[in-house]
Amino acid sequence: MRFASFILSVAAAAASVKAATVPAKRATVCNGHAELCNRSYGNVTFLGAHDSFAFSDDPLALSRDQEVDIPSQLGLGLLFDGGTVEDYLKKVHDFLTANPNEVLTLLFTNPDGASLPDLWDPPFQASGVADLAYVPPQIPVKQSDWPTLGELIDSGKRVIVFLDAGADTDRSVPYILPEFQMIWETPFSVTDANFPCSVDRISGPLSTEDHMYLINHSLNKNLLDTGIIVSDPKDASTTNSVDSITKNAAGCEQFAAGRAPNFVLLDFVNLGQGLDAVNQLNGLA
Repeated sequence: MRFASFILSVAAAAASVKAATVPAKRATVCNGHAELCNRSYGNVTFLGAHDSFAFSDDPLALSRDQEVDIPSQLGLGLLFDGGTVEDYLKKVHDFLTANPNEVLTLLFTNPDGASLPDLWDPPFQASGVADLAYVPPQIPVKQSDWPTLGELIDSGKRVIVFLDAGADTDRSVPYILPEFQMIWETPFSVTDANFPCSVDRISGPLSTEDHMYLINHSLNKNLLDTGIIVSDPKDASTTNSVDSITKNAAGCEQFAAGRAPNFVLLDFVNLGQGLDAVNQLNGLA
């Protein structure tokens, strides 16, 4: 079983009398910025690593979409894509333990229709990530109705898990959320460096404007005109530039009431200025 994308921008209870008198801890820095703590999760732009499992420093490995490993990607502040689920989630849990003020999004694909309770839930439980996963009071959640990053961190439920297929019809694992009911995406496998924007995948009762949205900002090449599409590391620094990313985002704002994207998914995240672009989209630059 493999999965798609990871996004990050991100003791025992005391006696009841003590709990009543000690003020609750409040996050003062969220995903690296104090300014984000009072910002709704639905109103933040996060950087993401497309096919995060597919990393290699071998330039002849045509299937690679990243050059650095999962811990290195996490250290860059990213959203994650792909891999063996339990091993992957153990690395994620280690990162979250070491970084208690990060809100993290996991965006998975489920092409084989694997069972949520039988095959998806066990690795989340075994890794400990399930204990950190946020469960909304109802599904779907409008873009404007998400808690703030500070609230998620303070609650201890600071991992948001989306699945592209299966969670819309099977709600037996409540923390695994149906992606397209709450997030629409732009087309993937793009070969046009201008990244023309359109709403490619969406479902559920919410309007397009009430969805969050993800831009697939990874440029691909048609290998020797064979019809085989592969990632393009040669131009990744240009593709992942502030100018290219912000232009793509601007082209999509027409579908989102002028809002910036919630997720910017990149290949070769260690190249270019992806984090600078995301900071600019968040109004932090």
